[in-house]
Amino acid sequence: MIYVALLRGINVGGKNKIDMKMLKQTFERVGMTSVKTYINSGNIIFTYDSLSKSEISHLLEEAICKDFGLQIKILIRSFDDMKIIIDALPETWKNDQNMKSDVLFLWDDLDSKIVLNKLVIKPGIDTVKYVNGAILWSVDKKNVTKSGIIKLVGTNLYKKMTVRNVNTTRKIYQLMQDIVSTN
Repeated sequence: MIYVALLRGINVGGKNKIDMKMLKQTFERVGMTSVKTYINSGNIIFTYDSLSKSEISHLLEEAICKDFGLQIKILIRSFDDMKIIIDALPETWKNDQNMKSDVLFLWDDLDSKIVLNKLVIKPGIDTVKYVNGAILWSVDKKNVTKSGIIKLVGTNLYKKMTVRNVNTTRKIYQLMQDIVSTN
């Protein structure tokens, strides 16, 4: 199976620094294959066939703790999980000078449409959609400071998700597709 590991809170603001080459070696040491990292924020694509997503997450969290001395939360998504998100993501959404569009990947205990009731969504400013495994959020850059997404940062809810912009999310999926096409 093809997976992506989304590490929460590494290499952000000088905290929880992990070198991607060393992280790749950690993944390979515990049996992951076809390991590729994408940008410094903790996106690792790999193949593995022996364990469930939660077991893989636990294995990798322990390996990172052993190799780097850091307690890092890891969310695992399969190729099929990512396809559902990509298919729901409007093609017009971008992360550029005019638009801020993010994918808020949800931990399993939070993964439900009900999570939308816990968010501050500003009508006319925020466009927010739930899809299995994630919340899709977009706002015009000129309205970011008025957006409800600002109120999310630092909350207990925020600690149960990991955020990637839509450009990064699309690139991760492309890298996963590349593995599919070579196998």
